[in-house]
Amino acid sequence: MTARILPLTGVENFRDYGDYAGRGGRVAAGRLYRSAHHGKATSEDLAVIGGLGLAAVVDLRRPMERDAEPTPRPPGFAGQVIECDLGDRAEAPHVAFLRETDLTPDSVTAFFMDYYAHAPFEPRHLELFRRYFEALVTVDGPVLIHCTAGKDRTGLLAALTHHVLGVAHDDIIADYLLTNQAARLEARAPTVAENLEKMLGKRPSDVAVHAFLGVEAAYLERALQAIVEARGSLDAYLADLGLDAAAAETLRARLIS
Repeated sequence: MTARILPLTGVENFRDYGDYAGRGGRVAAGRLYRSAHHGKATSEDLAVIGGLGLAAVVDLRRPMERDAEPTPRPPGFAGQVIECDLGDRAEAPHVAFLRETDLTPDSVTAFFMDYYAHAPFEPRHLELFRRYFEALVTVDGPVLIHCTAGKDRTGLLAALTHHVLGVAHDDIIADYLLTNQAARLEARAPTVAENLEKMLGKRPSDVAVHAFLGVEAAYLERALQAIVEARGSLDAYLADLGLDAAAAETLRARLIS
């Protein structure tokens, strides 16, 4: 699993989420990438990213997040960039959570369980997810998805992609949980705690910081459960996004060998 991680300096959680067994073969490596934001990418990072030959980049962030951490592009980048300004320009829910709660492990868990129950139906996400799957079916070349931390919105969309490609549930969960290693939680936690203390006037516990930076299988399971409860199945949800049975088969033909 660790071989999937690109060890960049200024971009966290950058990894290949292909190369799993899928329906009728194996998902291609080097075609599906996911990461956190690129606002702090170094020139060396950009050279590595440029070498991937990305055909499309899907930025799942809200406008305020994009404004706060603009994305530098590699020299000569000519890929499609998919963004969405739909809806309000409010701060991201996790920022509001940081300001308004006590930041205990229990409050972090409760926040994420609620977030994942609603995230699949956020109008902004529905629009971005639709355009992402459209790009996967039509563009020639690798596609990158990212949000701010590369773990929640990105994790959900990667899991839906894996579902379409016939990746086993255990592998879907394992890829999702790889964030806990790829995001370098142990190394980053002290600095994050210090920054939160400056911003909030109180220092969260180490346990709470780790819980906020990481992911738990129960979070993704909650999102998938919410989709099934609301739409009947993951396939019905994806069909509403334009990925009907024919489009899903086209996608598998493009990405599985």
